[in-house]
Amino acid sequence: MPELPDILLYLHALRPRLLGRQVQRVRLVSPFLLRSVEPPLTAIDGRTIVDLHRLGKRVVFEAEGELFLVFHLMIAGRFRWKPAGAAIPGKVGLLAMDFEHGTLVMTEAGTKRQASLYVVQGRDALNRHNPGGLEVLDASLPSFAEALTTENHTLKRALTDPHVFSGIGNAYSDEILHAARLSPFKQTSSLTDEEIRRLYETTRATLTEWTRRLQEETGEDFPEKVTAFREGMAVHGRYGKPCPVCGSPVQRIVYAANEANYCVTCQTGGRLLADRSLSRLLREDWPRTLDDLERRRKGT
Repeated sequence: MPELPDILLYLHALRPRLLGRQVQRVRLVSPFLLRSVEPPLTAIDGRTIVDLHRLGKRVVFEAEGELFLVFHLMIAGRFRWKPAGAAIPGKVGLLAMDFEHGTLVMTEAGTKRQASLYVVQGRDALNRHNPGGLEVLDASLPSFAEALTTENHTLKRALTDPHVFSGIGNAYSDEILHAARLSPFKQTSSLTDEEIRRLYETTRATLTEWTRRLQEETGEDFPEKVTAFREGMAVHGRYGKPCPVCGSPVQRIVYAANEANYCVTCQTGGRLLADRSLSRLLREDWPRTLDDLERRRKGT
């Protein structure tokens, strides 16, 4: 799922292409995408795009007259910039917005249709789509600490909860926690003041650095490969590969539709975190350290 650096990358590419441009028409081919009925989607036809916004992980197009298109790309939704009048791809195409100088196409890979579009009128209606999480890049340390510790959760859950923090998901939470040298399943109530400060600083530094890096790599082009797995990430998507800091193999825990990637040496003091399903199966045989895991793999 595109997260804060990825959404800002899209906005970086969309602004010079869309601001001040009039929408000629919108072509919708997937009825599952549109989740609202009033105003109709056709209300955007003939209007000029006056601003672009980010609401958490949502991309918002603002047209004149306070008409807003709220896009949630979910896991597999993506934007593509094509020549004017371009056809919508058959299996993955959802929608096209035609402008005089080009066409913005929205696609979604796979068979699940999770991406969504809401058409809303007025800023009050728009605000109802804001999950309300703290904008970390604009936040002070005290406000970050308050958001983090108001309720007791694991760090992984707290960072990825859109009602707690805005725009952080599975991928960048792994990178943030690795940089902060904190276990993904450490409880927020157990954090020291120094750990909270370290997490605050690494959260801001990680999001800022990846935003800068992605925009520099893309330049003036339109981003064609927005993915959760980036070359240069420390732990996310790097299960079994060496940690760039200490060389230990990156570990992971899979739960529901997500996973947590972490370094045993850098983040958990050498202790393997128990995968719930496997640890219930293995019980006392669950390996506690990397050495235990290596011996088990070798059958010794």
